[in-house]
Amino acid sequence: MSHLFEGIKQNNFIVIGRAGIDIFTDAGVAVEDAERVSVGLGGSSANIAAGIVKLGGQASLVTRVSDDSIGSYCVEQLKRYGVRTDYVTPVGGEYRNSLAFYESRVEGHRNVIYRNGAADFQMDQDDVTKVDYTQFGALITAGTVFAAEPSRSATFKAFELAKNAGLPIIFDVDYRPYSWPSPQVAEEVLTMAAKQSDLIVGNDEEFGFMAGDFDKGLAKARELSVTVPLIIYKMGEHGAITFSGGEEIRTGIYPVEALKPTGAGDSFMAGFVTSIADGHDLHTSLLRGSACASITVSRPGCAPAMADTKTLEDFLNSHPGPTTP
Repeated sequence: MSHLFEGIKQNNFIVIGRAGIDIFTDAGVAVEDAERVSVGLGGSSANIAAGIVKLGGQASLVTRVSDDSIGSYCVEQLKRYGVRTDYVTPVGGEYRNSLAFYESRVEGHRNVIYRNGAADFQMDQDDVTKVDYTQFGALITAGTVFAAEPSRSATFKAFELAKNAGLPIIFDVDYRPYSWPSPQVAEEVLTMAAKQSDLIVGNDEEFGFMAGDFDKGLAKARELSVTVPLIIYKMGEHGAITFSGGEEIRTGIYPVEALKPTGAGDSFMAGFVTSIADGHDLHTSLLRGSACASITVSRPGCAPAMADTKTLEDFLNSHPGPTTP
């Protein structure tokens, strides 16, 4: 655990995975009724990186983007948030950046994601070997990077290089069925990645998926906690169970009037790691991550909706407090 927290406390992260473009409707508007839409930076890893920087940390993204205007948009948005793009590489041909089109509403929410010929899946071992891992405190990735080659092998190579440089591995399971060739491949590969990690963050459905049965997800998290120093098992409105050093820590959530369900996991990760980096204890950091998730679902967009430090502190000072787990 000390190795993990020592890395996080450097507050300087190398983040591997996609940057995409989000298109979203105004509050409460269904897609078929929309007369205008907004755009923003999206993609799990890009969101995490942007969230970290907004909360006072440093982050560099490793990915590939399409060599077109959408790729340029993603790179410029990353720069505006303060995410370093030294390791973001354009790729030509027919590869395209991922695109998400979702509704800013909870009831009846629909989220359509386009991932065919995704540019980020073209990240290869040359991309990850260019990184000077000694300049960072920890590596963070989200599970979508493992869904296709050459990105899958490249990310496992990045794990190896990061570990050799002394970096802990932080893994958000982030299982998206539409990106994978089959559930069987996903189960095998994501479990392999989990076993190499120092911190695993996932929800009950994702752990259930790795266990082969939703009802066995909690048991799977307990099983992995024997060798993985820290596991955060999220249960939506029911809070989270964190496995740490043989203990099980239960935490609640900060109830809000949600505008949409997207972006919560990415903002939780950003809030959690930057809180550890800022010197908060594990329990407090879990709650601060939960507060970040609540802020994000109450605002439009993903990266644009993520909290900065002032927003987080104002929210914590004005909110009645988390639910009892």
